[in-house]
Amino acid sequence: MVRRPSQDNRFVTMPRPVVTRLDRYVFRQLLTALVAATSALVALIWLTQSLRFVELVVNRGLSLWVFLQLTGLLIPNFVAVILPITTFVVVLFVYGRLAGDRELTVMRAAGMSPLALSRPALSLAVLSVVCCFVLNLAIVPSSYAAFREYQFEIRNRIAAFLLQEGVFTPVSDDLTVYVRSRDVDGTLRGILVEDGRQKNSRATILAERGRLINGPNGPAVLLENGSREEVDRTTGRLNVLTFTQNSVDLTQTAKGDDVRYRDANEMSLAELLHPESSALNARDAGKFFVEAARRLSAPLTAASFAMVALLSVLTGTFRRHGNVLRPLTAVLTVVALLALQLAVANLAARSTALLPLIWAVAAGPGLICAWLLYGPQLNSIGIDRRMVRAG
Repeated sequence: MVRRPSQDNRFVTMPRPVVTRLDRYVFRQLLTALVAATSALVALIWLTQSLRFVELVVNRGLSLWVFLQLTGLLIPNFVAVILPITTFVVVLFVYGRLAGDRELTVMRAAGMSPLALSRPALSLAVLSVVCCFVLNLAIVPSSYAAFREYQFEIRNRIAAFLLQEGVFTPVSDDLTVYVRSRDVDGTLRGILVEDGRQKNSRATILAERGRLINGPNGPAVLLENGSREEVDRTTGRLNVLTFTQNSVDLTQTAKGDDVRYRDANEMSLAELLHPESSALNARDAGKFFVEAARRLSAPLTAASFAMVALLSVLTGTFRRHGNVLRPLTAVLTVVALLALQLAVANLAARSTALLPLIWAVAAGPGLICAWLLYGPQLNSIGIDRRMVRAG
């Protein structure tokens, strides 16, 4: 509550605004730092992870645009993993800088309580939690499913259509295709196929011309006027078979394996909580339920990590040259919580009775830090109210 003069120069009591200028000032710094830190870390992780797919560009002849589309589908997953950590780092850094510049000291001298000082950080934590919920429940499963489907198509279907002139194209580890030239209408000329998918009968196929077609199992090449040469493993004789027309399957997978099975990471929350009987077995049941619990509880870690940072910055005595011990303790605490989350998830996958531990690790540290930070203030408010009633 604040007092302001009225028109007749008498002071009247007015409610303090919920969002003050200081709140907006601190929140603006927090939000700017969060966007910058998250973008930088996501770009770094994307760069390191995308190196795994460079082979598709170098050896498969994929364009740079296809490469960017494929790896770009992983970005929502990176953001969902990084956002709670960057929320902690930003709160710790911004409030630490405010303390070093004596701004927190001035705010305390103005009568701001720990709860009032932490309002901008709590607002940022709520924003991070909401973003994580949207990512985990909607965006990440759909983008990861699209990534898996796109990767499957590239490895098993699309790569066969990217045969380059004068280049030995490794369609798979056991299948290499060479094309001397390609006409405008798509006719291939001077074709050599080294087919070792059947270990006991490795074959070399030569053909004057051919064209790409869609076979029953995927892409295939229809060869004309050629020969098939095989070495008999038993007798060591070279068998040559000439043909007028022959088709060679260019799919990377063997027959019967050209089916992509979905994993828990690309299923929706409803599918994880109520999986189909055909997709559920005794070994994978725990994985589905753990993934569902992880998606629902992981956003709460953003709030917990923010509370760990606030407890580190807003408690303890002020030191002129700064305090390294408290920020270091907060960083080690967050690292320990991340390791504990992985351990609890692995244990819960083996025994679903441990699923409540996932929620405890996600929300428990935040509740403990909130009680340590705001408990004395809430107790003092309760004491004041009892004294007023007694008076």
